[in-house]
Amino acid sequence: MARLFPSRTESSTDRDDDPAVFYVDDERTAEMISTLSGETALTIFRMLSDDALTASEIADDLDLSVQNASYHLDNLQEADLIEVIDTCYSEKGREMEIYTVTREPKILVLGSEDEGRTLRRAFTALAGAIGIPAVALAVWSSLSQLGRLLVER
Repeated sequence: MARLFPSRTESSTDRDDDPAVFYVDDERTAEMISTLSGETALTIFRMLSDDALTASEIADDLDLSVQNASYHLDNLQEADLIEVIDTCYSEKGREMEIYTVTREPKILVLGSEDEGRTLRRAFTALAGAIGIPAVALAVWSSLSQLGRLLVER
């Protein structure tokens, strides 16, 4: 027998090209960091980075109650880290929201917004002098060094 309602749609986790930049001294950054500081919320965020999922799919995968998964999804949504991109229907005909990461990638700068302006000017000058690919390599190198420092702590 054919279903009356679609039980799943082809939802994508594609992201925009232009990232939003957040600084440590920004209140929204503090909310994002606080939300992702919990292991369950971070795991859910990582799952949604790979696939668009419903609360019940997340609950099944992580052995959580749907209410607990929904709690974490609400917090991630309030922090503007995830969004509802579609709806589908359960076998019982209940409407279910499909979540994914927000379309806008986010970059966290471990410094103030004033330092960020200086950093942008430096990268702009560097890009003009040696080209965009070299700047990308420089940024990657800086971030990997920062990552190693954070892991060592």
